[in-house]
Amino acid sequence: MRNKFCLKSAVNGIVTLILFFALSGCKGKSDSFSFVFMSDIHLTYERNAIPGFKKAIEEVNKLKPDFVITGGDLIMDALSQRYTMADSLYNLYSEMVKEIKAPVYNTMGNHELYGIYSRSGADPSNPEYGEKMFEKRLGKSYYSFDYKGWKFLVLNSVEDTGKDRYIGFIDSTQINWIKEELQKTDTLTPVVLVTHMPFITVNSQMYRYSTASNDSGLVVVNSREVLDLFSHYNLKLVLQGHLHMVEDIYIDGIRFITGGAVSANWWRGPYRGDEEGFILVNVKGDDFTWKFIDYGWEVQK
Repeated sequence: MRNKFCLKSAVNGIVTLILFFALSGCKGKSDSFSFVFMSDIHLTYERNAIPGFKKAIEEVNKLKPDFVITGGDLIMDALSQRYTMADSLYNLYSEMVKEIKAPVYNTMGNHELYGIYSRSGADPSNPEYGEKMFEKRLGKSYYSFDYKGWKFLVLNSVEDTGKDRYIGFIDSTQINWIKEELQKTDTLTPVVLVTHMPFITVNSQMYRYSTASNDSGLVVVNSREVLDLFSHYNLKLVLQGHLHMVEDIYIDGIRFITGGAVSANWWRGPYRGDEEGFILVNVKGDDFTWKFIDYGWEVQK
């Protein structure tokens, strides 16, 4: 009787171990994923930008990420362009981005604003004026999505001043929306913010002088107000664009990564030493690693 009991206990123990390792393996697989952050593409008909972007897409598809987030400035410019050019560039981007095999989440940059510079000749009553062109062609300018236990908030960080100028700003409508989103979010859920205009950067201190301040056209001027909303939440990562530089700032448990530029120096070669490229983020559980990918495009002399 005792031998049968021991045998039964041993079998139960083995089954338990098998189930434990099987479930552990499933969990490890299910909570791991990767995504690409592609910023400042500045797609245009000139400067060999079309074959350059195609090369970037090919490299992204080889990596097989779960999804792609773009970081704004998807087209070369709509700020100062006639409608026909802005329309054409948006159409070009919309067609080319279909070649990315993973789902794509777009972020609006300053160059997506149609006609806010007076030299564009745009009529402010045009139904696609300003950020409306982006919203009509590519979807909402701010939104959220969840993936495998992580929450992503994609922001519209560009504000038209109405004076031939834009600034980095998160308006009150978005502030209230973020509050509503956080009310539905567990405080332990890892959160990623995506913004075209940087929240934090040392760009001015690095390239001007150590006590230089950041201009309102360079950063989000009310970033502190936004970050304070996350003081009791698990904000892990802020992905930023606009500056065409690769930057990694880690402070108060938050990593602020400025993702370089797919176009580097606007398709004219490296910018301040950074090649044409994008960011690959690998997530496992509630942590992540990242690296900058130089996708191998070179300026055609």
